[in-house]
Amino acid sequence: MTPPPSITADFAVPPGVVETDLSSGAAAWAADISRLTRPRIAVMVLATVVTAMWLTAGRPESLGALAALLVGTVLVTASSSIANQILERDTDGRMPRTASRPIVAGRLAVGTAWMVAAVLLVAGSVVSWMAYGWQPAVAAGVTWLLYVVLYTPLKRITPLNTAVGAVAGAMPVAIGWLAASGPQRLADGDARGALAAAALATVLYLWQFPHFMAIAWLYRSQYAAAGLRMLTVVDPTGLRAAGQSLAAALAMIPAGLVLAVPSGSIRLFLAAAVAGIVYLLATVRFAIRRDDASARILLLTSLGSLLGLLTAAVVFGKPV
Repeated sequence: MTPPPSITADFAVPPGVVETDLSSGAAAWAADISRLTRPRIAVMVLATVVTAMWLTAGRPESLGALAALLVGTVLVTASSSIANQILERDTDGRMPRTASRPIVAGRLAVGTAWMVAAVLLVAGSVVSWMAYGWQPAVAAGVTWLLYVVLYTPLKRITPLNTAVGAVAGAMPVAIGWLAASGPQRLADGDARGALAAAALATVLYLWQFPHFMAIAWLYRSQYAAAGLRMLTVVDPTGLRAAGQSLAAALAMIPAGLVLAVPSGSIRLFLAAAVAGIVYLLATVRFAIRRDDASARILLLTSLGSLLGLLTAAVVFGKPV
């Protein structure tokens, strides 16, 4: 039966309007989820966990358990990102690069955000525990505490916040090493996995200094306006940031070479040398010029060098 013309007129919608509204709403929702959880950081964390497990024990016995561990790690990482944005909502609102985040913009209430962060933390810890026991779950929890409880408030107090944040950034190595029964292997006399994990953690710790100094330089005016005590704010000349970056990039080269020792892989040795030298050259360029262009190059080089090193470690670094 055909509806009366009046009803048809009342409910008539121009073609494409509903579809457009739904698609735009879904896109906005997805964008907010991305801003809250910062998936690029999560991908780096997962790559670190997998690399540490591979260097310690090779192929995991259960791919299902590995998948569960990665899911748990992603949940804890997302929780730390949300908690960080809750605590930094005031300073985030003063910086254009972060002012559109959901909590700052009021699209997500603080109470709701805390509840989501807590649920994700508990769920991620439980899933990790069920996959590989309590040790990786505890390592994930310690990482959360370092990032949220120490690093986040220290950004308002001291430029040493980067050194603390770098520890949190290297902690996923411990998750992978513990999941691969690293302590038991070490107790049984097999120190190769422990050496590889220690070298990888050292590389990741040192890698973060030039990486974060490049970001701190590019957004130094915004950090200053927000009252954050980044090294480029405390020393606007950039000399201290450049010196810290150079020291870390130099130390990263031998640490990367040690990464190849347990496997005895010449190809991994060469890949680590190339990645370290390229990163150092970009850092030297930034230290000399201290401008936005050199900082952007350093930032891009940092991502490429780490990706190359982790890939080489997985491809060439299987334990012998």
